[in-house]
Amino acid sequence: MDVFLGVDVGTASTKGVAVSADGRVVARAQVAHGTSNPRPGWFEHDAETVWWADFRRVIGELTTETRHRPAGLAVSGIGPCLLPADEDGRPLRPAILYGIDTRASEEIELLTSRWGSEAIVERGSVLTSQAIGPKLLWLSLREPSVFAATRKLFMASSFLVHRLTGAYVLDHHSASQVSPLYDQRSGTWDEKWWDEIAPSVQRPPLAWANEVAGRVTPSAAAATGLPVGLPVTAGTIDAWAEAESVAVRDPGDVMLMYGSTMFLIAMADRRLTSAHLWPAVGVRPAVTCLAGGMATAGSATAWLSDLTGADFASLTTEAADVPAGSEGLLMLPYLAGERTPIFDPRARGVVAGLTLAHTRGHLYRAALEGVAFGVRHNLAAMTSAGVRPARVVPVGGGTTGDLWTHIVSDVTGLEQVLPRETVGAAYGDAMLAAEAVGAATASETAAWNPPVRHIKPDPAVAGLYDARFDDYLELYRSTAPLIHRLGEDATG
Repeated sequence: MDVFLGVDVGTASTKGVAVSADGRVVARAQVAHGTSNPRPGWFEHDAETVWWADFRRVIGELTTETRHRPAGLAVSGIGPCLLPADEDGRPLRPAILYGIDTRASEEIELLTSRWGSEAIVERGSVLTSQAIGPKLLWLSLREPSVFAATRKLFMASSFLVHRLTGAYVLDHHSASQVSPLYDQRSGTWDEKWWDEIAPSVQRPPLAWANEVAGRVTPSAAAATGLPVGLPVTAGTIDAWAEAESVAVRDPGDVMLMYGSTMFLIAMADRRLTSAHLWPAVGVRPAVTCLAGGMATAGSATAWLSDLTGADFASLTTEAADVPAGSEGLLMLPYLAGERTPIFDPRARGVVAGLTLAHTRGHLYRAALEGVAFGVRHNLAAMTSAGVRPARVVPVGGGTTGDLWTHIVSDVTGLEQVLPRETVGAAYGDAMLAAEAVGAATASETAAWNPPVRHIKPDPAVAGLYDARFDDYLELYRSTAPLIHRLGEDATG
């Protein structure tokens, strides 16, 4: 039996699956890893000891467990990331991670001032900590010796593709997050802007995520146990592979990724611009999307668990007994700043309305509701930009319990359609691999993962949450100057 392999490099672990031609998962593997935080605001991965070593371990487990013949492989990973490498693809320093790494704030301001925010947004996305262009500039200014030796740049997926096949390639979606150096209007690199920032760095050729980029070389086969000549796709960023895994592909489809952070992807029928979200191209030709990301979601609940010494099961049970609205408690979940739609890295968490009568169950429910209000805020920005959510699909670890997903539906007023398989990005990778080698069509892979449950909003609490959402917006507006000052005091 042929199987299709999908491997995803995440922030805290690498996961892999082997999937049969009818979409059945026949093997799974996972390896945990750490994330380096060498300075405040810096987050890094070592490409050799994390990305490549984890990949080899996961592939070893999958091929041992399945005993079936791999027919195709696709990889995805955290992104957008910046891994500088020499001419031969050897890493020159640890990879600088996606939007959680905020080191390039001065370079964001410099490039925005140089080229103008309007011209930047016309090409793609407003510059934030998510953008790679400012991080490239940071590298040239802060680590000039590394930059002088840099000839190639990789993300997690493209590094693995290069290590497996020798191909230097980046998929269009990942490239669209190398802001502002990729022009989403034309689907090509902006050569003029690229050469202003990184004239000695080779622009990677572009491909789509469901296209074969190369085949496993003899040396890569010896290192991994994969067969020589195995087709490998161009890869992509993990959130978009996860959207593929639940067939979020049509205009109006929205993916909600419940994890340590909350990530949203909304598919559109045309290219849209927004100063409050991340416009991007999709993983397939002629597909565009808007993305949003909250800096804190499940990490806020983990913080409360650590703070109170209570496990998640106990906190969830206690929170479920608290009525909607948390009896007057309201939380801004900005414990690590906030990304979309306010783009405020200096934002901080706020809990308003505390009394002696409130319990840890109230706090826990207020945290879940605060994240749900953040989801509603992002969905409102998407609607304003031109996407009206029609089908909302939840994914991620936070979907395993009922309370959080029900609160999100109640707060947003939207039904969520829970799919059968929530393996995540690795499953979407396997779909892309099957399509790339011609073993399945897009409509066939979409049928691999049917819906199993519908989470409907409770109309009885709609009015309460409408009013509380207005309070949520007002709480940020009224406290932002104060929390900015407090944040400056905390960091000296």
